[in-house]
Amino acid sequence: MSAPTYTRPPQATRGGVDTRLPWWALALPVLAFFALLLLILNPADAQAAAEQPTTAHLLERLEQLTGR
Repeated sequence: MSAPTYTRPPQATRGGVDTRLPWWALALPVLAFFALLLLILNPADAQAAAEQPTTAHLLERLEQLTGR
C-alpha cells in the first residue's frame, strides 16, 4: 500500500506568497482606532479628568522618589 504524495500548489512554486487577510483582520483594528479616537475627542465624558490628571500625579511621585 503506497502513501499519497502531496504536490505544491502552482503559486508556491512561482515564489508567490498568499497574503490575503480575512475581512475582520482589517476591520477590527480600524474599529478600535475610531473608538479610541472618539473617547479622546469627547473629554466631557471623562469625569476623572476634572480632578488632577493621572500622568501629572505619576510624574510628581516619580520626581519625589528620584529626588531622595
